[in-house]
Amino acid sequence: MELGKVNIPKEVYLDFLGETTQIHWDNHAYLMVFIWIIMVPLCIIAIRYGKPKPTQRGIETKISIMNPRWWWFSIHKFGLYIAIGLSIIGAAIAFIVSQGFSGSLHAFFGIATIILGCLQVISSWFRGKHGGRYYYTGHEDDPSSWEGDHYNMTPKRRKFEAYHKSAGYLVGFFAFGAVGSGLMQFPLPGLAIFVFIVVGAFSALWMFLEFKGKRYDGYRAVFGHGMEHPYNESRKEL
Repeated sequence: MELGKVNIPKEVYLDFLGETTQIHWDNHAYLMVFIWIIMVPLCIIAIRYGKPKPTQRGIETKISIMNPRWWWFSIHKFGLYIAIGLSIIGAAIAFIVSQGFSGSLHAFFGIATIILGCLQVISSWFRGKHGGRYYYTGHEDDPSSWEGDHYNMTPKRRKFEAYHKSAGYLVGFFAFGAVGSGLMQFPLPGLAIFVFIVVGAFSALWMFLEFKGKRYDGYRAVFGHGMEHPYNESRKEL
């Protein structure tokens, strides 16, 4: 297939089914819009604006999906796991019914989004140990029990945050490119209008939460705002 040429098949013969089946590209579009225009932004909003207001001792209880104090982290982590998993399934089905890589602009944007999204998940595995002076594993009389990549902001943790937070914007760029190019390639006016409405609504919500001052510093929200915490001490002039 010539690069840039788009041939959108309406049906495909699948060997494992032994029959020709209709391709419903609108379902692919609905799924990907749901994932990247609704699910992913909600997961980002959760961790960006859901953190509790910093206290002296921070969050002392264990990080767990069952712990309501960590709801914002759980939604971000597991929500994005689900989003990437669904995206891989959606992309795989599109690849199968297209009988290979189409070479369209949408395909390039889509593949880049999936790859970068997977790298975001993989990078989260290298965020390091949590630690914390007042975390449930810490003991007041044993400073060694406080140590952790996050609490001490080790080079490992700094590298993770530098990549994970920055690369997230890149994923968003390619995701919007995939959605936009997809709707140009396979027009669905109603869905396009819905995307504009959702983007506008999320933008208004972000502005409101910023205005209300809900974007708390992650380190202070988790470990506390006291100067006894190493990263707070290193930023005391900020």
